[in-house]
Amino acid sequence: MTREEASMSGTDPLIAKDVETVDTPHPELGELKMLDRLVNFAVAYFHRLNIARKLMLGYSSLLALLVIISVYALINLNRLNGLNHSILETDIPVIATSNKMIDVLLAQELYAHRYLILGTADVLALFRNKIREFDQLIEQIRSIPEKRDFPIKKIAQLHTTYSALLLQGVDHTKGSTSITSEDFDKQIKAHQEKIITAIKAMSAEALSDQNKKAETTATIGSIAFKASAILCGLGFVFSLAAAMVITRNISGAIKKLKHATGMISMGKFDHKPDIRNQDELGDLAKAFVLMARRLKQLEEMNLDTSPLTRLPGGITIENVVNHRIAENASIAFCLMDIDNFKAFNDRYGYAQGNDIIQTTADIIRQAVAEHGQEDDFIGHIGGDDFVVITQPENYAKICETTIEQFDDKIPEFYDAQDRKRGHIVGEDRQGKKINFPLASISIAVVTNEKRSLKNHIQYGEVAAEMKEHAKSFAGSVFTVDKRSGNKGRAGKHPKLIRFKPKKQASERK
Repeated sequence: MTREEASMSGTDPLIAKDVETVDTPHPELGELKMLDRLVNFAVAYFHRLNIARKLMLGYSSLLALLVIISVYALINLNRLNGLNHSILETDIPVIATSNKMIDVLLAQELYAHRYLILGTADVLALFRNKIREFDQLIEQIRSIPEKRDFPIKKIAQLHTTYSALLLQGVDHTKGSTSITSEDFDKQIKAHQEKIITAIKAMSAEALSDQNKKAETTATIGSIAFKASAILCGLGFVFSLAAAMVITRNISGAIKKLKHATGMISMGKFDHKPDIRNQDELGDLAKAFVLMARRLKQLEEMNLDTSPLTRLPGGITIENVVNHRIAENASIAFCLMDIDNFKAFNDRYGYAQGNDIIQTTADIIRQAVAEHGQEDDFIGHIGGDDFVVITQPENYAKICETTIEQFDDKIPEFYDAQDRKRGHIVGEDRQGKKINFPLASISIAVVTNEKRSLKNHIQYGEVAAEMKEHAKSFAGSVFTVDKRSGNKGRAGKHPKLIRFKPKKQASERK
C-alpha cells in the first residue's frame, strides 16, 4: 500500500509504524517493574522490623549458612563413611581371603605330594586341615555383610572336585612310595588352574571396586571441599552485607537523632529527623518530635511568663483559647482586673503594688484549685490583668471565691487610717486632690454556650467591653454577657452583674 493510498484510507504508513512501535509490549520493562516492586516491598518490610528482629535477621543468615554447610558436610561424610565401610568390610577382606585361598590350594597340593612320597599320617592330617581351612575361607566370604555377585558357589564346587581328586590320588597310592602318574598331575593342575582363575577373578573384582570407591571418595572430598569453600565465601559476603545494612540502618538513625538533638539545643525546635524506621528508633524519633514540639511550647511559655507571678502571658492565652475553639470545647473566659491599682502604687510604691499582684495571683490559683478542673488555665496578661479559662459550670464559684478572698485580704495592704476611711487621698493628672476607694476586682465572663466566637480576639473584645461595664459599679463584681445565653447560670449572687446591650440600662443584681 502506497503512502497516498494509506492517506486516503486515513492511515499514514509512517504514523502506523510509529503506533505499532509504541504498542509493542516490552516484557523486560514488566520484569523490571516487578523487581522494583519486590525491592520496595523488601525495604518497607525491613524498616518495619524492630531492632531485635533486624539483629535476628542478620544472625539467621549465619545460622542458615551453618545449617546448609553442616547438612552438606554430613551428607558427604555419610557417603564417604559408607564407601570406606564397604572397602574395609568387603573389598579388602575379599582380596585378603582370595590370596589365602590360593595359598591353601597350593598347600593342599604340596601336602598331597608329600603324603605320596612320605606316606605319614601327620602329612595326611595336614592335608585334610587345609581342606577345612579352605571351606572356612569360603564361609568368611559368604558372611560378608555387603551382598556381591562373587562366584563363591562355583569356587566351592571346584574346590570340592579338586579335593576329591587329591583324595582319590592319595587313596589310590596308599602305601606306595611311587610318584603320582603324569595323567594325575595334569588333571590336578587343570582343576587347580580353574579354581585359581575363579579366585583371582573374584579378587580382581574386589580390587576394581576398591579403586572405584577410592576414586569416588577422592572426588566427593574434593567437591565437598570446594562447595564448602564457596558456601563459606558466599556466607561471609552475605553476612557482611547483612551486617552492614543492619548496622547502617541503626547507626544512621542514631546519627540523625544526635544531629536533631544538636539542632534543638540551638533552639531549632521545628527540625524533624528523617527516620523511616518503624522500630524502637522510629518510635524514639516520633517521641523526639513530640518532645521538640513541647519544648517549643514551653520556651514560648517561658518567654511569655510573667517574672512576678510565674503565670503565662498573652501569647499562651491566645494559643489556649484558639486550641479550645478548634476542639469545639466549652469555654468560660474570665477577664479579671484590679480597680484603683494605680492610686495604690502612687501612695505605697511599686514594691507594695507587686505584693498585691502576687497575692491576687495566689487568690486566683486557690479559687481555681477549689472549684475548677485540672485542665483549667490561669494567665497574667500583664500589670493588674488576669485571665482564667474554665468550664461554664465552674466560673461562678471561681469568681465568687476570688472576690470574697480579694475583699478579705487586700485591705490588709493599706495602713489603718486608710482602711478606716475606706479610701486614700491622691491626685489626678491635673494635680487635683481626689479620693480613691480601696482596691477591688472586676471580672468579665464570656462563654460560648449559645454564642459562637471564632478566635481569641473576639473573646478579648467582648470581655474588655464587659470589664468596662463592671468598672462602672463600686466594689468587686463579676459580669456575665447575657448575649451568650448564660441567664441564670450564676444564681443570685450579690456581686453578679448581667451584661445587657449598650442601648439598655445596666442593672446590678
